[in-house]
Amino acid sequence: MSAVYQVNKGVSRPIVFKGLIAQYIAYLAVGLVALLLLFVLLYVAGVAILYLLPVILSLGIALFFCVFRLSAKFGEHGLMKFLAARSVPVFLVFRSRRLFTGMKYRMGNKFIGEARP
Repeated sequence: MSAVYQVNKGVSRPIVFKGLIAQYIAYLAVGLVALLLLFVLLYVAGVAILYLLPVILSLGIALFFCVFRLSAKFGEHGLMKFLAARSVPVFLVFRSRRLFTGMKYRMGNKFIGEARP
C-alpha cells in the first residue's frame, strides 16, 4: 500500500492579502497603529472630536491609497531595489592613483601585487 502525501503548493510565494503583497501589509499595519496612537494622543490632549475624526479619517484614507499604490507599482521587492538604486553614486572621483597602486587582488588562491607605502 502506498503512502499519500500532501503537497504544499506555493511554499515560496509571498504573502498576499486583499491585493497587498509581502512587506506592504506590515507598512499598512504600522500606519494604522500610528493613526490610532495619534487619535488617542489628540483626544487626551482635549481636541474636539468634530475636528479630530475628519483629520484621522483623511490620514487613514491617504495611508491606504499610498500603500496600495506602492504595492501595485513596485511589487514584492521593487521598492527595496528602487531605494537601493537611488543610493548608488552616479560617478566616483579619484584625485590620485594611490588607492589603486596600493591594492592587492586575489587570483585563485594567490595574492598578486604588494601594498606599497
